[in-house]
Amino acid sequence: MVGVSDNVRGFILAISSSIFIGSSFIIKKKGLKKAGASGTRASDGGYSYLGEPMWWAGMIAMVLGEALNFSAYAYAPAILVTPLGALSIIFSAVLAHFILKEKLHVFGIVGCILCLVGSITIVLHAPFEKDIESVKQVWHLAMEPGFLVYSVIVLVLVGTLKFFFEPLYGQTHMVVYIGICSFMGSLTVMAVKAVAIALKLTFSGSNQFKYFQTWFFTILVIVFCVIQLIYLNKALDIFNTAVVSPVYYVMFTICTIVASMIMFKEWDSQNATQIITELCGFVTIVSGTFLLHKTLDMESSSTMSSPPYHSSPRLPEP
Repeated sequence: MVGVSDNVRGFILAISSSIFIGSSFIIKKKGLKKAGASGTRASDGGYSYLGEPMWWAGMIAMVLGEALNFSAYAYAPAILVTPLGALSIIFSAVLAHFILKEKLHVFGIVGCILCLVGSITIVLHAPFEKDIESVKQVWHLAMEPGFLVYSVIVLVLVGTLKFFFEPLYGQTHMVVYIGICSFMGSLTVMAVKAVAIALKLTFSGSNQFKYFQTWFFTILVIVFCVIQLIYLNKALDIFNTAVVSPVYYVMFTICTIVASMIMFKEWDSQNATQIITELCGFVTIVSGTFLLHKTLDMESSSTMSSPPYHSSPRLPEP
């Protein structure tokens, strides 16, 4: 079946993407720490990390991972591809433990296992990709009232976080920066899926770049990605990587699944049992990511040069 083979391609691309993206968090964090030691930190509005080779190495790894993830969306539905980001959390958390010395408690290991089990559950019950023959079909889906209302709500929330909450709580509450990344990320994925489909159809012989819609979606991808990058850097510069990764994953995945449900109506072809199983798989992943989050409370000392996550104070070193 074409749907099955497409889902397998999307699955393989998503797994490969997770490996690169998970490692990029660690490499970029080391670059941010080095840059912050000799210049203005990203959290203070500085861009000294742009002159740090290690940060750029992390960016290359992230770009490769995102390119693979981008390709995955051309073959598989977002409800399959996006939750597999949990694997990058596992990779990132383990590397942070060994390389950045950000301690991962035994409960964190259990959290990683839960993320893995939840991902497998979703993969086994994910819907097949719908057959789309033109980027104009995607445009039509994006112009439906339901998705337009969702887009307006997202932009209002992002504006509120940016102009009201960031000045007051940005340095102490990571949900401000992660919220901006996640809300914008859900729109980014929809635009990425449109461009990925356009590229797949173009390589198949049906040129989609003759339509203005393809170029519009491409511009959206670039703009939204830049916004996400800026605020993700701020979150990574202030808070523990082993916490930023899972919380970002949970918020981003929830927003993306909601956006995909509204725009592509991916659950229309599934029965109640399949949908409930997928939701259970996602809840399992969420449980795992928040268990990883909770492990920060169990650290006995701070091994980071950036300020600690304020809701989880650490004991001073003896």
